[in-house]
Amino acid sequence: MRFLKTLFWVVVAVWLAIFFNRNWNDVTVSLWGNLQAEVKLPVLACLVFLVGFLPTFLILRARIWALNRKLVLAQRQPVPAPLAPADDEHEAL
Repeated sequence: MRFLKTLFWVVVAVWLAIFFNRNWNDVTVSLWGNLQAEVKLPVLACLVFLVGFLPTFLILRARIWALNRKLVLAQRQPVPAPLAPADDEHEAL
């Protein structure tokens, strides 16, 4: 199974390298006003991917962290309450 996982990521990396190599040309991005930027297409594709991926990833990691904290708190052994002292008067009767 580990071999298939490694093979998958190698195929994805080779595919991305070929895609980036064949599309290494400038793209003009119109910003605000008359400001324009010329960016390589693979760099633009990576930036767009990160802008979409990072917020989702960070929210997911924050939720997992919070759930793990709740789970650790729920799994703690409760502290036993101290026993009330026995009344000697009731035992004498």
